[in-house]
Amino acid sequence: MLKYVPNILTIIRFLLIPFILYSVIAGNYLVALLLFTISGITDIADGFIARKFQLISNFGKLMDPLADKLTQISMLAILVLNNMIPAWILIIVALKEITMVCGASFLYGKDVVVYSRWYGKLATVLFYLAIVSSLLIEQFAISNWIADIDLYLYYLALLTTLFALVMYIKTIYSKGFINKEELHKDVTVEKKERKKN
Repeated sequence: MLKYVPNILTIIRFLLIPFILYSVIAGNYLVALLLFTISGITDIADGFIARKFQLISNFGKLMDPLADKLTQISMLAILVLNNMIPAWILIIVALKEITMVCGASFLYGKDVVVYSRWYGKLATVLFYLAIVSSLLIEQFAISNWIADIDLYLYYLALLTTLFALVMYIKTIYSKGFINKEELHKDVTVEKKERKKN
């Protein structure tokens, strides 16, 4: 039974998403915060159990990060719709995730996995803290200088996540997962064609 626990916890995170979003829409920010916190705890728990008892599965490898990203982007989207944060924050995160998905799809064909680093995990934690701050600020109608603390956390999270993206691309390139000779050939051909025109 224990071997199914990590995957069950991951599924619970997916199931929590619509309830969290509904709570935000209904203005029940404390309920949303509680459910969002439970989601975060299950994320930590499933990873710990899977590593501790060597219960890492293909399902977990795929669905665990997907649950994280879907929760994060869904929360940012609903905060944007509620005019609680600027839309450009969501746009940057969405573009970053699309790039990561494209990279993962590319590497999948080469049977290669680039594991997450500390800066990627730090970005996740910062986004979590920023979202929690947004919910608390809205719940208690905070209007003094503290009301901007969530924005500063979003700025830090965005800088960290963009740094993680750059390092991800650098790792793919430096490890030889991208054929550098082909890239140079393409550039050379493009230059020659421009000269002819």
